[in-house]
Parts: sequence; C-alpha cells; structure tokens
Amino acid sequence: MANTITLSGEVRTEFGKGVARRMRVAQQIPATIYAGGNEPVFVKLPMKETTLALRRTNALFTIEYGKDSKLAVVKDVQRNPVKRIVEHIDFYEVKAGEKIEVTVPVFAVGTPKGAAVAFVDMQTLLVRADVANLPERIDANVEGLQDGEKVFAKDLELPEGVELVDIKDDDSVVSVEIPEDATASTAEATETEGAEGEAAEGAEGEAADGDAAAADGDAEEK
Repeated sequence: MANTITLSGEVRTEFGKGVARRMRVAQQIPATIYAGGNEPVFVKLPMKETTLALRRTNALFTIEYGKDSKLAVVKDVQRNPVKRIVEHIDFYEVKAGEKIEVTVPVFAVGTPKGAAVAFVDMQTLLVRADVANLPERIDANVEGLQDGEKVFAKDLELPEGVELVDIKDDDSVVSVEIPEDATASTAEATETEGAEGEAAEGAEGEAADGDAAAADGDAEEK
C-alpha cells in the first residue's frame, strides 16, 4: 500500500450554512465521506493541513474521526468563488486493492525541433488504477518531434498498472506544430532579407555606374 495522507478530524452532527460558517471561522472544513450504498459519514477537518493536502492530485487519504478511520479519495471540492478558500469536500471511500477511475492531467515534456511548439489536445485523461497507485499526472514526451508529428494514446508511457479508459490508440494527445505567427514572422524575415539584398545590389549597381561615369569624364578631359 502506498503512503497515504492522514487527516485527523471529528464527527460533525450539526448542519446548515451558519454551522459551516462557524466551522470555517474556527479553521475547520466540513466534509462528507460517501461509502457506496452505506450511509455517508460527516466530519470536520483541519483547514490548513487539508488545504495543503488537496494540492496533491488523486491523493489517497486516511481520514481519522474518533476511534474510526476510512480510506478515501477526493470526489469533489467546493471553493468560494471570490476568496478561493475550501468550503466543503466530498470524499469517496475506497478499499485496499480496489481499482477506481480517476481523471489525470496531461503535460507535454521535452523540446520539439526548431520553432515547433507542443499543443496538448487532451488536457486530462480518464484512467483506471489501483487506489495505491493513482497517478498525479501523465507526461507526453515531445523531445525532438518535428512540425506535424503527434503523440498518440498508444505512445504514452503509463505507470505500472494504469490503464486508459474511453480512448482509442490512435487518438491524438499532443500535437507538435509551428505556430502561425512564427511562420508569418519567418516569412516576413525572409522577405525583409530579400528586399535588403535587392537594395544592396541596387546600391552596388549605382555605385558602379557612378564610377564608370567618372572614369569616362576623366578620359574626356585628358
């Protein structure tokens, strides 16, 4: 079993907006632990420790309350739209050895060739994994890829025991392309260089004509 984040809380028996507001003033977060067809458990958790723990994507929690505890993952987090503080958390109870489906963010890693840039086509992927091995992210390697190349689902290197859900092998996860503005800039630079070259050639031609005229003048004087 992978390490879990332990949160020590208390059972809560009072409900309502006023109660939740008082809990937040006391630096506590109301939370609910759902357990399949069983009755949910209502707890209050320490605000600072819980907020920091929520930074971990797909973390596995051991939630202690009184003499009992439950193994759980985060199902939903409600935040204040203005202050962004956590107002309520829904957890889902899991069992050791159980496989569940979770959403995982995708990141492009590495540097494509030249002016090409990696664009993530699928910001998240749905995966199935053991609760002890839930991935926090999935990396798509774009190192050395050229304009027009892609990273497909079949190309991803997944952690051991992790399976993709509802996606085809040939679905594009990341595309490598040269941005239009970069292409335009290159074209403009090429045109500028061409114009400067033509101007330089013209200047050289005029200078040559001037030298020839001067030579003719000298010859006539002689």
